[in-house]
Amino acid sequence: MSFEILFFIITLFLIYRTWVIFVILLFPLRTWVKTRHNHNIVLQSETEAENAQYISLSLTDYIRKFVGNIFLSYYRYSQFQVSKIPSHHVRLWLYRHIYCANIGSETVIYFGTELRGSWNLVINKGCIVGDNCILDARRGGIELGENVNIGSNVSFYTDSHDYNDPYFRASVSKVGGIKVGNRAWIGPNAIILHGVQIGEGAVIAAGAVVTKDVPPFTVVGGIPAKIIGKRSTNLKYNFSAKNRCMFY
Repeated sequence: MSFEILFFIITLFLIYRTWVIFVILLFPLRTWVKTRHNHNIVLQSETEAENAQYISLSLTDYIRKFVGNIFLSYYRYSQFQVSKIPSHHVRLWLYRHIYCANIGSETVIYFGTELRGSWNLVINKGCIVGDNCILDARRGGIELGENVNIGSNVSFYTDSHDYNDPYFRASVSKVGGIKVGNRAWIGPNAIILHGVQIGEGAVIAAGAVVTKDVPPFTVVGGIPAKIIGKRSTNLKYNFSAKNRCMFY
């Protein structure tokens, strides 16, 4: 191999090293995600959590935890890279087949969105997820109904730290899945907290913080979110991915 060819290969690797590493780790990453899906635990008891976190680990347990943390860290890092790929089809293929998210047809997920606990995420057909959203489905899962519209910078959190816990853990009262009904509309910068169910056709105003269930066809806003209006029950629209922004 000539020096010029070797130099060219090394240069390409340095330029595209992030994606070279991603391709190499693609299927090991999928195997790790599948393992998480098959052994998902919503919440350990306080005793189990304390023991797991604070007792001395054996060498085998330490190595297993260390390797698991490497994959978890890379899982999070790789999603930031994937979320910037300028191809809707490539992003969805990776979300479905590598990150094991259950994503229906005609769904659009725009730039910068992070799917935490993607193995616990269900997005039904016709949904639109805006830029830079966080769908944290790790504790109890997130399920979006059909034709749900989520604005940019919206965050879903299925757990939260208990500030009264001596070890700052997520207690049972701070954990729970989130479910969103068909044709709900969540405005930009809204935050949806653990254990919340948003009814069919409900509207969450921009910047609202939702801490309690939202009845169907109501409009809520504020911090914490409260009912501020009603929405028509005669909703017939169906979103199509064919109308999405191209290269985006």
